[in-house]
Amino acid sequence: MLDIRNVSLTFDPGTMDEKKAIRNLSFHADKGEFITVIGANGAGKSTLFSVISGGNRVDCGQILLDGNDITNVPEHIRSRRIGRLFQDPMKGSAPGMTIEENLFLAAGHGGWFAGVSKSDRERFRERLSALGMGLEDRMNHKVGLLSGGQRQALTLIMATLNPPDLLLLDEHTAALDPGTAEKVLKVTSDIVRENKLTCMMITHNMQSALDLGTRTVMMDHGNIILDYSGDERAHLTVNDLMKSFREKSGAALNNDRMLLS
Repeated sequence: MLDIRNVSLTFDPGTMDEKKAIRNLSFHADKGEFITVIGANGAGKSTLFSVISGGNRVDCGQILLDGNDITNVPEHIRSRRIGRLFQDPMKGSAPGMTIEENLFLAAGHGGWFAGVSKSDRERFRERLSALGMGLEDRMNHKVGLLSGGQRQALTLIMATLNPPDLLLLDEHTAALDPGTAEKVLKVTSDIVRENKLTCMMITHNMQSALDLGTRTVMMDHGNIILDYSGDERAHLTVNDLMKSFREKSGAALNNDRMLLS
């Protein structure tokens, strides 16, 4: 489904600030897999997502989606098939528009003068009600009036209203309070499962990385160094992950956010 073949990316090449962000990385994800991605700050997690979604062009290598080479396809074209949520709840929705207007645009039905049909409105209300935040009764409210958690939950609905071929979640609950984060994670799992989405989710919480999804990978210095799934993953503990990281990288994991989660 997703194939990344020997991809490398260098920031500021040929300067004193040159940094190898992705190093000859190869990776395959099958259709319907829900992969959690972990790693210390600077490991290359968000950069990998940017490479997949088209935000950064690679130095070399190939990226294929369902067998189609998208390596040089512009980001706005890839966005028709790849959904992405960021850590910042303010991204992904238009604050000056209502909830209903945001959903209508996300559904891709037409321009500014196209009317919202009764079936559209019922569909929107049904999807919003699954969040358990009461947003289905606030569809005429401006998005800018919502809390960060409500706005991030809305963005999740918008990104999956027309199920994408690939959903990228870049620590999409990290800026939320624990209760809201738990609610958004549950809705995320439900949406991924019900729509049989292929999903990759970056998280700093190692326990969540093992509890959610079907596969867990760990990145370090621009490459994937650990990859667990099936029975092997089912019996892993956070301590096992830390030990494996130390054995593979030759250094102890040093990231307060991950260790304290």
